[in-house]
Amino acid sequence: MKPVFSSSFHPLFYPPLPPLRRPRWPRMNFSATYHHHYSDQNKTKLVVIMGATGAGKSRLSIDLSAHFPRSQIINSDKMQLYNGLDITTNKISIKERKGVPHFLLGDLDKIDDDVEPSHFRSMAAFAIAEIASRGDLPVVVGGSNSFIHALLVDTFDPEVDVFAAGLGSVSHALRYDCCFIWVDVACSVLRDYLSQRVDEMLDSGMLEELGQFYDPAKQGIRIGLRKAIGVPEFDKYFTKFPPRETVEKELVPPLSSSDTARRTAYEEAVRDIKDNTYWLAKRQIGKIMKLREAGWDLTRIDATAAFRAVTMKKNKSYSRDVWEREVVGPSVKVVKKFLNE
Repeated sequence: MKPVFSSSFHPLFYPPLPPLRRPRWPRMNFSATYHHHYSDQNKTKLVVIMGATGAGKSRLSIDLSAHFPRSQIINSDKMQLYNGLDITTNKISIKERKGVPHFLLGDLDKIDDDVEPSHFRSMAAFAIAEIASRGDLPVVVGGSNSFIHALLVDTFDPEVDVFAAGLGSVSHALRYDCCFIWVDVACSVLRDYLSQRVDEMLDSGMLEELGQFYDPAKQGIRIGLRKAIGVPEFDKYFTKFPPRETVEKELVPPLSSSDTARRTAYEEAVRDIKDNTYWLAKRQIGKIMKLREAGWDLTRIDATAAFRAVTMKKNKSYSRDVWEREVVGPSVKVVKKFLNE
């Protein structure tokens, strides 16, 4: 299977970058600024922001862009590659991007095909080369660690699942000069936050989005975008209570509803989404730990305090201050040091 690109990203239709609004990172030359994009080994420098789902990777990438002008973001989340289900896959909105260019975010129109790690390796490498060639800073952001591994290792074997194999199967020889930032949150706090986030996504229209996406002819098919958490859980609900019927009655059955079967099915779907999201986060953390044990130089940034403030319903100003102090500040120091090496 060869991924289908939207015209916005296909190499043959690659758009020019927006007009310059801020100073560029220095281009490669023979001056003292040479090291900004190339190490002594002539490897392209890039920042990689990793972490479990919901850990604030996208938010941090935008915050860092305010400190490092001309940084540009490459998505490495499997489900966010596809065009569609923006709420369900929790894509960062246009407004939240604050004008920072994003690549491989909602670019794939053929939603019923899987994207293999080798395909992502090619797509993302092309984006990195284009960004670096313009004197800008590539920032890879996402939670799909199999994609990150495939992109970064010097030699990639698509036949080997390094996360299922032994520790020795993970290579620490990388083809880029990488600055790794691992945004980590204590599991108990992350679980509470993920539960809260699912509720917020439902309030934002996730159920309506999934109702429009539902196709009874594809019930049980799990490929491409249909692997997104939320699709199988609500497919079961819509099989019993079709979207048109739920719209006529009310999308979310009220607590006082006499239709207890529908209310029970809805609550079961929501509970399954929350549980499956948390277990995805646990698997992602396990993969990150394996990469670290294999020698990847990951700088862990503890975001627990910032997320605890959110789950405890602290005011927004307080939560933002904690995020800036505990997450953004340390991350800025790490990236500055990296770019000046």
